[in-house]
Amino acid sequence: MSLNVRVNRLAVAVIAALMTSPLAPATGAGAAAPVPCPRSAPPAPGPSQPVTPSPDPVQRAVGGARLATAGLVVPPGAPAPPRVAATSWLVADLETGEVLGGCGPHEYATPASVQKLLLAATMLPRLDPAEVVTITAGDLDIEPGSSAVGLVEGGRYRVETLWLGLLLRSGNEVANALARLGGGADGMTGGLRAMNEQARWLGAYQTHAATPSGLDGPGQFTSAYDLALIARVCFDDARFRRYVATREAAIPAQPGQHAKGFTIDNDNQLLYHYPGALGGKTGYTDLARHTYVGAAERGGRRLVVTLLGADAVDQRGWEQGAALLDWGFALPRDASVGALVRPGATSASAPPASVPPQALPGGAAGAEDSGRRALAGQLRSASLVALAIGLTLLAGALVVRRRRLRAATGTRAHHD
Repeated sequence: MSLNVRVNRLAVAVIAALMTSPLAPATGAGAAAPVPCPRSAPPAPGPSQPVTPSPDPVQRAVGGARLATAGLVVPPGAPAPPRVAATSWLVADLETGEVLGGCGPHEYATPASVQKLLLAATMLPRLDPAEVVTITAGDLDIEPGSSAVGLVEGGRYRVETLWLGLLLRSGNEVANALARLGGGADGMTGGLRAMNEQARWLGAYQTHAATPSGLDGPGQFTSAYDLALIARVCFDDARFRRYVATREAAIPAQPGQHAKGFTIDNDNQLLYHYPGALGGKTGYTDLARHTYVGAAERGGRRLVVTLLGADAVDQRGWEQGAALLDWGFALPRDASVGALVRPGATSASAPPASVPPQALPGGAAGAEDSGRRALAGQLRSASLVALAIGLTLLAGALVVRRRRLRAATGTRAHHD
């Protein structure tokens, strides 16, 4: 078989393959730019922003490829969510794990006291609520002026009282004590290590605890998606649900330390102003701004909202959370842009970058394929088209060259 015939057949085969196989749709062409999340700057002189890891495309796609965005993601046809000042947020169904919407759900942010939910998710199964423990001087070593319950050194309190102090009044000294008690022989260091191991087991790969309380520390960060994973585990625990729904608790007197007893109130205003509120956690530092996690029940549905980096100009953190909960409850029950992965569903460490997002538990398929996959398909299709054109041109050139050779040979024969 001649060379030009073989090349022609190859070109025809490639073109036929292209004609009979679907090309990747140009989903990115002409698509509208994503709606950005708010980016509020701290007041001058503002605290320096923390150094966070470089974005990992696989970690950002945990729960579904549509969640791997720095902008707004909502279900098709859904009404626009309310305007909030939070730089990132997420609304999800506590029962089904479906993510109803979010803005920058996998963007790194500073947690402030909502980090205490990771402490609760880690230590609630480890500590006996009836055990009586002693507060140490190390427990009371917290940032001056930061939130505290008012426990005293040498005071003896039930672990359940510590949980109430942590979740009602965001006591930083209580966080130190609980981390120390749950950390085993390594004390608070062991407690922090356990918190970070728990985060990885939950699939919260963008969360790292540097302090048990959420007070700012180097290398401390989280994301709205991770907070939802953590909150879901917390609300699965009956003791946690009871603690965060408690409006008032008593801190017993400590006669040996000449300390009187007193009562504390729950500082989560959602409980007092939002019908069906289940509880949650507030947070604030100059660096983190306002952070918030809240949950509520309506019409047989339980939803959770997480938000980070919110300024409280027109609305406080819990009010922004309430507005997003209203938006979530108004959506159909089958509305979804992704899913909260179940604990242990992903690998024990962050998935390698070679794993495609759609292979992760809860990852998207079909209509939720990422823009990266669509772009790769477009490039592959364009490459095949270019190859076919090139082969066709090559075949044509060979045919022309062969004809010229034949003509030249015939001319030489005639003159000889």
